[in-house]
Amino acid sequence: MTQTLQTAVLTAHGQPSAPGPAEADLAATARGVAAHLPGWDVRSATLAAPGRLEQVIEDGAVVYPFFMSRGYFTSKVLPGRLQGRAYRMATPFGLDSGLPDLAASAVQQAASERHWPLDRLNLLLAAHGSARGPRAAEAAEDFAARLSPLLPGCSVSLGYIEQDPRLASAAASLPVRSICLPFFAQAGDHVKEDLPEALDAAGFGGTVLPVAGALPGAPALIAAAIRRASLDPSASE
Repeated sequence: MTQTLQTAVLTAHGQPSAPGPAEADLAATARGVAAHLPGWDVRSATLAAPGRLEQVIEDGAVVYPFFMSRGYFTSKVLPGRLQGRAYRMATPFGLDSGLPDLAASAVQQAASERHWPLDRLNLLLAAHGSARGPRAAEAAEDFAARLSPLLPGCSVSLGYIEQDPRLASAAASLPVRSICLPFFAQAGDHVKEDLPEALDAAGFGGTVLPVAGALPGAPALIAAAIRRASLDPSASE
């Protein structure tokens, strides 16, 4: 007898001007997640790829928002695209309670490799921010508040791409013994272009980590969130 697989769909914003690379990156993330979810069919679709989400979704699927907050795209655009479908919505990546531990491990490892003690380290969280509403900044601030106790003595600050305090301003006064963690799910244009431009303008001489969504352990974190959503009746839409 053929076993019916449970379906999960990872979805992210993507890049409207060039959907292909972000779609491929998300598919690679989905393959990493699938390795932690035996018995599941893990699919992916960016919102920027026309019709892709509607093509891969199935009734009863768990939808995983590979976003950093419950902002405009997760609360408005995504449910609108899925209207009339039965699905369960997982907690967005940036709000996962396990993400601060994952980030703290990455920061500690980077500091250890450079022989930088935590009590003399500056951590800059580079976040998106938004002019659409406060949700993106609130998620970043909450993450910073949960991360700080895991890095005793480390100075944690925030800078944004699309709102104040701007990233260039936040990075301007930081010494070389600094680490920048991009609070992003994927490495799109903001991370590849806007972030390095702002850090260069600030004369930032520290270390830049991969985006939060590409940190070691992220696929296992996502897989666990999908499992939780599949068992949570309140996640049903």
